[in-house]
Amino acid sequence: MPITTCIFDAYGTLFDVAAAARIAAQEPGREAFAALWPQIARDWRLKQLQYTWLRAVTGEHTDFWAVTQDGLDWALEAAKLDGDADLRERLLQLYWELEAYPEVPAMLAALKEAGLNTAILSNGSPDMLDGAVKSAGIGDLLDDVLSVESVGIFKPAHVVYDLVGQRFDCADDEVLFVSSNGWDAGSAAGYGFTTVWVNRAGEPVDRLPARPGTILPDLTRIPDLAAR
Repeated sequence: MPITTCIFDAYGTLFDVAAAARIAAQEPGREAFAALWPQIARDWRLKQLQYTWLRAVTGEHTDFWAVTQDGLDWALEAAKLDGDADLRERLLQLYWELEAYPEVPAMLAALKEAGLNTAILSNGSPDMLDGAVKSAGIGDLLDDVLSVESVGIFKPAHVVYDLVGQRFDCADDEVLFVSSNGWDAGSAAGYGFTTVWVNRAGEPVDRLPARPGTILPDLTRIPDLAAR
């Protein structure tokens, strides 16, 4: 069946999760952080994701803002910067104002012009996602923003992917699901979606039961794929 609905992960897919650390590193008086920010940003993101998986497995759900703070605390302690309360506060503030990747507005506009449904499906809590969407100025290009908070478990639980069909009344093979997380794109492929992994870092494919259908370096070609 033709694609009718394009669904996007949020963090790392539409929004640059490294932007908060990168901006903070450029601010005056943060020389110690500036020397370490790339590793801190990677550790922050990795722990944030690991904590979602662990909480899903153990059934101890909390919202994404809590795991975001926990991941940052781990990363700052690993870098021996956990005593800098001002830095922590600034990084968390910036996380609510993440930049969208440069190609995002034009890509979403092309999908809407083609008459396709567009939405976010994210681990993010509703208030975090609302802040990011408003900061990026892409609210008019999305039909909805779906959060795992409505089902109380993080991706890749299938009940999260169920939200797409429930919202748009579409078959699984009408959905183009796009994520920067290889595990998410692979899991969504196993669920039944047509999937794209936006592999900006050129990483290997995760060894999972299903693989992403297409691998791209960025989001530029998404409208072409959706039109097939």
